[in-house]
Amino acid sequence: MIKRKREKNKITAEINITPFTDVILVLLIIFMITTPILVTPGIQVNLPKTQTTDKNDAENIEVMISADGYVYMEGRQIHQDNLNDALKTIIGRFPDKPIVIKADKNVRYEAVMKFMDAAKLAGARRFALAVDNERK
Repeated sequence: MIKRKREKNKITAEINITPFTDVILVLLIIFMITTPILVTPGIQVNLPKTQTTDKNDAENIEVMISADGYVYMEGRQIHQDNLNDALKTIIGRFPDKPIVIKADKNVRYEAVMKFMDAAKLAGARRFALAVDNERK
């Protein structure tokens, strides 16, 4: 009988991982929510509005030109001195993709034409101008 009492009072040293698992799951959810916010570029471009738009973003090289004339490719600002090299690199990787220019509606026409000229010299063959749908 004594043996049975000792087995009932036996202390077990186990770690309860349930709170740890809860904390890890909460952190995972936080990272899943904040990562797309960090990855999405925060470049504000007010596109001109039209009645009709075409949307094929996966098949295009997107270039943004902000109202102050700065050029952004792949979410990074490209300095004018490095523009030709950056264009040659991206056009070399995707020679058949059209370049979609998302220029702010207040940007000077000259800035868009200078960019298109530099892109043509780098080997670009197809261009498109992005607009917002007026019906939204």
